[in-house]
Amino acid sequence: MKKVLLFGAFFAFLGFASFAQSAEEDVVTDEDLTKYANVEVMTSTYVENKTEELRNMILNNEVIDGGARYNEIKAAWGDEAKMAEAEVTEEEKAAYQAIKDFQDSLQDSVKEYKTELIMDDEILGAGTYNKVLAATKEDPAVKEKLDTMIAEMKAKQDAEKEDTAEATDGK
Repeated sequence: MKKVLLFGAFFAFLGFASFAQSAEEDVVTDEDLTKYANVEVMTSTYVENKTEELRNMILNNEVIDGGARYNEIKAAWGDEAKMAEAEVTEEEKAAYQAIKDFQDSLQDSVKEYKTELIMDDEILGAGTYNKVLAATKEDPAVKEKLDTMIAEMKAKQDAEKEDTAEATDGK
């Protein structure tokens, strides 16, 4: 009988040990939050860069000749009568379509970029991503802490950009 009790106690101990280890793995550390926040900031920066690239495609397009003409073509796009009224040329159609294709691909591009960051264990890792995401949904304090970290990282990044711009302008 003693052996049965010892055997049962041993398995109970193993069960509690694995439960404690599982609970420890679910704890979100500051390092986890920092990695997650870093991915959010990197993704935000990527979006800003792609948005600036799109803006430059529109403003610096030799065929469309700037934002006003782009907006005029955009308003007429898809309506042949409006396109004829706006006197949109074949060259302008092709240039507008290239810009539109780039714009349409942005969402997929951002999704692919962020997925690569998440899947890279050195940057974040899928396990950490899922753990932090679950914690932010369960605990508003974790969400608030993460949001604060992201805001601080973005502010620091913006300050560094301004310092770099000022140093470049001064030369």
